[in-house]
Amino acid sequence: MKKLIILGVIFCFSTTLVAQKSNETYTKKVKTLDSTLETLYAVISGEKGEARDWDLFRFLFHPDAKLIPSGKNREGKIGARFMTPDDYVNTSGNFLVENGFYEIELQREVDTFGNITQVFSTYESYRSKNDKEPFMRGINSIQLLNDGNRWWIINIYWVQESEENPIPKQYLPNKN
Repeated sequence: MKKLIILGVIFCFSTTLVAQKSNETYTKKVKTLDSTLETLYAVISGEKGEARDWDLFRFLFHPDAKLIPSGKNREGKIGARFMTPDDYVNTSGNFLVENGFYEIELQREVDTFGNITQVFSTYESYRSKNDKEPFMRGINSIQLLNDGNRWWIINIYWVQESEENPIPKQYLPNKN
């Protein structure tokens, strides 16, 4: 019995150390606006069969955050769907791993007032980092809050580019 108690204490202590190490690593990823956005794109990206760090993904978001894809539905009506980070993981997580998915930021427009920031982040999506052409492009409208200690993603609201809705030149990189 004494051995079980000692093993239990060791297990709890080691689990706490791993959680603290993980939390410290995660906290570094939300210290700046740049690190937060870079982590957002990196955490959902990976080759086919490559696991994603969904705990890190969830850590980026405020507890009340929403992910909001918008566009035309099957009936051709424009609308939006509202998801929590967990909803996103549950509906898209397996798809990203099973098919491979890389989302690359092309350009960013940032507006900040006080502790809130709005980012228009133009992206391209690929199935593999070796792909030459994206299968999709669009704009992520990302709202963030800086609470003085870290950045929180409050919402990501996005729309994919289409023939009738091309990305405006102002949101694309300058090709000089």
